[in-house]
Amino acid sequence: MSKLAALPSVEKLATALAPQVSLPRPLVNLFVRREIDHYRQLLLADGEHTREEIENATQKGLREFANSRLQSVINATGVLIHTNLGRSPLGPRAASALQEIATGYSNLEFDLPSGARGKRAGYLETALACLLETPAATAVNNCAAALVLTLRTLVAEGKNEVIVSRSELVEIGGGFRIPEILETSGAKLVEVGATNKTHLHDYEKAITPQTALILKVHRSNFYIDGFIGEPEIPEIAKLAHEHGLPLVEDLGSGAMMNTDELAPIEHEPTPQECLKRGIDLVIFSGDKLLGGPQSGIIGGRADLIAEIKKEPFFRAVRCDKLILTTLQESIDQYLETKADPTQADVPVLKFLRTPSDKLRARAEEILANLPSENISITIEDTLARPGGGTMPRSEFPSIALKLVPKNQSISKLAKTLRLGSPAIVGYTTDDALFLDLRTIFPESDRAVQQALKSALS
Repeated sequence: MSKLAALPSVEKLATALAPQVSLPRPLVNLFVRREIDHYRQLLLADGEHTREEIENATQKGLREFANSRLQSVINATGVLIHTNLGRSPLGPRAASALQEIATGYSNLEFDLPSGARGKRAGYLETALACLLETPAATAVNNCAAALVLTLRTLVAEGKNEVIVSRSELVEIGGGFRIPEILETSGAKLVEVGATNKTHLHDYEKAITPQTALILKVHRSNFYIDGFIGEPEIPEIAKLAHEHGLPLVEDLGSGAMMNTDELAPIEHEPTPQECLKRGIDLVIFSGDKLLGGPQSGIIGGRADLIAEIKKEPFFRAVRCDKLILTTLQESIDQYLETKADPTQADVPVLKFLRTPSDKLRARAEEILANLPSENISITIEDTLARPGGGTMPRSEFPSIALKLVPKNQSISKLAKTLRLGSPAIVGYTTDDALFLDLRTIFPESDRAVQQALKSALS
């Protein structure tokens, strides 16, 4: 048992470590206690650990735990919709509205004119329908929930088959796959066509009395090229409607304007386009190209939307007041700038259309007065990407700072910047660390400069 004497006192170690992290003291105590218990088991199993080793490991672990707390990050990766970094940032207007609603009471379910209980999200649903130029729309807390909810509503016992082309059985982030989502909703998947080609007659042959709907899934995070082919949406819509079936499309990214007019990238289908071509219900994300909060939007036929809102599962995935507020402000901005949507105050859209020469000018200002004796820093032409499972073939010009340190490793410099305040996340390639200006807010340039000075000193 003499080895256990090497264990430091939980209380003394917690007291020593508490000032090093901005965490509540009970959390520090809990973390240290768990680490000491871990090492106690190792020592009882004849492990060899010194007191100094235990203290250092606990200190390092506590700092890493503190850094896992949700915090602001400067995205210098050049990926606009970065899933790991929170997807699309909100604009100032949405953020301001969020603060106002979050810190007080609101008319979430209260009708101010009558003084009686009101309808949740009534204004937002009308605004969404107006923007989508469709009879009705609603929103839930994320896009996957929107798809599951739609399927649960339209699939019934004895009529549960959902037809999907094999080329659209996609896997989205986190390993979730379309077949699994269908299974969760109670639907039976009916695959049609081949990986590279699906014909209209494939859909037609698959329709039976048990068919509930035809589902289209936009290939937003990958593409197929070569010997390929598929019927146009109006053809599928005509077939579906002849058989009294709804045609639903999971569009994913939620572009509200022509992306190819904002930057030299491919055109991403908009919900409005899909609905006009015959889709009965379109489903898409609010936190990707739309630039709003994490949410799933469903728009289309009023009778189907009404059924979806009656589904008991709707309450389990409905939006809270914070999502409703930020989504409402995001949609209002698009409606107010409908004549010129590029004027909408949406950060992702601003990043898309910022000219490279402006990025270069900012890079030159950041580079000024940085120490150069221990590092090589140059301004490089790079390529940025939309990210977030959207437009996988699209890359567009950007500008980045290329850092090659002389007295430390690239990985160490990258980690130092990630652990700074604010944290800066770049990317490494070609034996260098790159900080891409495309996804850095101009007001963060000074913070980037100061962080680099500190990391290189």
